[in-house]
Amino acid sequence: MQIAFRWAEGHMDQLPVLAADLIDNLRVAVIAAVGGGSSALSAKAASKTIPIVFTYAADPVKAGIVASLNRPEENITGITWFGGDLAGKHVALLHDLVPTAATMALLVNPSNPESPIEQPDAQDAAHRLNLNLVVLNASTEREIDTAFATIAQQRVGAVVVGSDPFLLIRREQIVSLAAHHAIPAIYPNREFVAAGGLVSYGNSLPEAYRHAGLYVGRILRGAKPSDLPVERLSKFEFVINLTTAKALGLTIPASFLSLADELVE
Repeated sequence: MQIAFRWAEGHMDQLPVLAADLIDNLRVAVIAAVGGGSSALSAKAASKTIPIVFTYAADPVKAGIVASLNRPEENITGITWFGGDLAGKHVALLHDLVPTAATMALLVNPSNPESPIEQPDAQDAAHRLNLNLVVLNASTEREIDTAFATIAQQRVGAVVVGSDPFLLIRREQIVSLAAHHAIPAIYPNREFVAAGGLVSYGNSLPEAYRHAGLYVGRILRGAKPSDLPVERLSKFEFVINLTTAKALGLTIPASFLSLADELVE
């Protein structure tokens, strides 16, 4: 068995071309669309017959990926988890960690169709906590630099980084800029904290990909996607980087330490 990899590197407009290449040129037996909603929708538009397994950090029914979680469409099923709909939780956690921050920023990728989910959730949480929330967009490396320059100019006290494949692959840049400007930040995935970020709360990406791989294996052995309900991950991981907290001069509350699934030193 051969596995062919295609990666859009954050350029969503390339996804239909990549999907067509896999289908028309390589004639693959199954597609694992693990780049979020855009990759799932591109694969779905490219074929109504080749089995597709997606991963998606929001509601795949609302996104139009499947009509039902229990009864997915003829050739597509997958794994979903809480991503953009955790933005409000991230605001609240960061407020508990940095209560002196009167203004927070939400960094999102506007080219990601999931980003509109995050903004109202984060804004509602900020309103309840009497916080100012600045929404900053970044879909290129330069725009990430510009966003953090704005954060510094406006004296933003903390940053919530949105759930997005492009922001994830640029985690080294984002974490470095947060450290440079001494800005506490919360992230959606453990991978940011492993790169030096302060704290993350969300589902495990490796776990999501593992479950997607299991579905691909079952399909290759003869299962039909329509017989595999969309699986929603329910386990969360809370990760804190103690070295970064010390560098920022933050004292991590004992309640955070007791709840953390992992402490990075």
